Amino acid sequence: MLRSHGDGCCRELHLRRLPGHRSPLPPLRAASMRTPDADWRHRCARWLEDTPHGPLHDGRWSLTARASFAPGIWTEDFVPDWPDTVLELLCGGGWHGVLPLRPLPPPDAPRVKAYRKHVRDGTLAPVLLWWVSFLDGWLILDGHDRAVAALAEGTEPPCVVLARLPDEAEWRRTADAVAEGHAERMTRLSEHPAGPGTERRRAALERGYADALATLPYDEAPTPLWPPADDA
Repeated sequence: MLRSHGDGCCRELHLRRLPGHRSPLPPLRAASMRTPDADWRHRCARWLEDTPHGPLHDGRWSLTARASFAPGIWTEDFVPDWPDTVLELLCGGGWHGVLPLRPLPPPDAPRVKAYRKHVRDGTLAPVLLWWVSFLDGWLILDGHDRAVAALAEGTEPPCVVLARLPDEAEWRRTADAVAEGHAERMTRLSEHPAGPGTERRRAALERGYADALATLPYDEAPTPLWPPADDA
């Protein structure tokens, strides 16, 4: 449950999480974590496709491995409170932190202690995060205990991040607009006198255009919201 407080661009989001979260992944065995060169993205993708409890719906999705985050994501912006918390949104929206979906265990819980050994051995399975656009942050779908274990050992947990991607028609419309803008800039540049400076600007424009087109199909898309189901 969410409730926004405050005026202007910097608001507070008062949030209460309800019990009952079910991980979309099956329980992980210690032996599976010690498998050399385990392809966790492939495993998570298969499990997410097979489970009825995951967030996947029609559309394009990505799963990316992530080993590091901006400073503060797993410290100041990691939410240990349960079930109520207040998120201080950045100006213009967004928060940029990690939000657990169930109560966190203490660092000395038996399962966490077992995972802490995996952290020290370098065999800890990644935490599965879901990037949610209106938070500009991540929900923990699986791996709450592993996250606590890694943080207790003074390191950030390895992660696999699930994100929704734009539909093909959507990113192609954006690509057409980017191409049109690039063509206009190149036309204006062609009116400049020839010389080393003009050629450097031309090369920079071409690189920027190529980089923009290459990332468009993989930019994170807004997370859709649906009204609660009517149980009446």
